[in-house]
Amino acid sequence: MPSGKTIQIKLVRSPIGYEKSQKATVKALGLHKMNQVVEKNDTPAVRGMIDKVSHLVEVIE
Repeated sequence: MPSGKTIQIKLVRSPIGYEKSQKATVKALGLHKMNQVVEKNDTPAVRGMIDKVSHLVEVIE
C-alpha cells in the first residue's frame, strides 16, 4: 500500500563514465537528461536507488 508521500529527484551530474549498474539505476528512476526532475513515491526501494547514485542526483523533499 503506497503512502501518499512523494519525493522529487533531480539529475545533477551525468552518469557517463560510471558503472553500467549506476547508469541503469538512473534510467530506472526515470531520469534521462541533466537537470530533469521526476517525482516518485517515497518507498524504501526508491530510497535505496537514490543511495546508490547519491553522487549523481539531488533529492528535493
